[in-house]
Amino acid sequence: MNPPTIIATRESRLALWQAEHVRDLLVQRFGLRVELLGMTTRGDQILDRALSKVGGKGLFVKELETALEDGRADLAVHSLKDVPMDLPAGFVLAAVMEREDPRDAFVSNRHAALDELPQGAVVGTSSLRRVVQLLARRPDLQIEPLRGNLDTRLRKLDEGGFDAIVLAAAGLKRLGLASRIRSCFEVEQMIPAAGQGALGIEVRADATALRQTLAGLVHRPTWLAAHAERAVSRALGGSCSMPLAAHAVWQGGQLVITAALGHGTDPRQPLLHTTCSAVPADAAAATALGEQAAAALRAAGAGRYLAVH
Repeated sequence: MNPPTIIATRESRLALWQAEHVRDLLVQRFGLRVELLGMTTRGDQILDRALSKVGGKGLFVKELETALEDGRADLAVHSLKDVPMDLPAGFVLAAVMEREDPRDAFVSNRHAALDELPQGAVVGTSSLRRVVQLLARRPDLQIEPLRGNLDTRLRKLDEGGFDAIVLAAAGLKRLGLASRIRSCFEVEQMIPAAGQGALGIEVRADATALRQTLAGLVHRPTWLAAHAERAVSRALGGSCSMPLAAHAVWQGGQLVITAALGHGTDPRQPLLHTTCSAVPADAAAATALGEQAAAALRAAGAGRYLAVH
C-alpha cells in the first residue's frame, strides 16, 4: 500500500477546517490516502505583540515548511493572505483554490454597521491594512490591537472589550459563524488583502508528481487574480508592516485590480489608490498586471510612504 499523503496544518479550528477540506478533495477526486499533521506555529504562540513587530505572517508558515523540508509532511494548506510574497528556495505554491467571500466583515453585538458606531467607538483589529482604511472612513474611531485565532477574537468582543471587530468573512463562513457578521464591507469600501478568501497549497519544488496532482485543484480565475494581487505587494517590498490592500476581480473577461497603500507610521495620512486592468493569459501576465499597479502607486507617491518602514 502506498504511504499516506501528509498535510501539515496549524491546529486552530479554521486551519483544521481548511486542511480537512483539502484532504476530502484529494480523497474524492484522486483516491489518495491522506492524513493531517497538526502543528503549533510561532504566530500562534506570540499573541501579545503585533505580527509586524515580531516577524510578520511568515511566522504562521515556517514550522509547516520545516515539516515539508524534512519529509514529515508532503503539503501545507494556508490561508493565502498569510503566505509571504516570496517563498523560501525549494518551495512553490502548487495550487490556489476557488476563493470564498474575499470581503472584510463587521462584527458587533450592539451595532449593525460601521456608520452606526458612536463617536470614538473602540474597534479591534491588528491588521494595518484595516486600520488605515477604517480611519479613512471614520477618523474618530479608537483602533485597538486584536490578536488570536477566530474564536479568541470573538470571545474578546463578547467579553466587552470592543464595540466592534473586523474579521475576514471567509473564515467566519467556513466555520459556520456567518450569523456573527452584522454587515460586510464592499471591496470598494475596504479593499481586501492580497489572496484574502483563497486557500494556497505549498509543496517542495521537487515534488513533481504531487504538483501534477494538485494542479487539478487550481481554480484558474482565482490563481491569476492571486498572482496579480501578490505581485503588487512583492513589487513594493510587501510585509505585514505595510498597510497595503490589493484585490483583483474578473469583469467581462478583464482582470481589474484595485490597490491602496496607507502610511506605515501615520495611519491618518491619505490613502494612495490605483486601478489597472488587463486580459492576462497566464500567471506571468497576471504578475505583470500587479507590477503595473505597484508602479502606479509609486508614481502616486508610494516611495514617501514606504520610506518609513
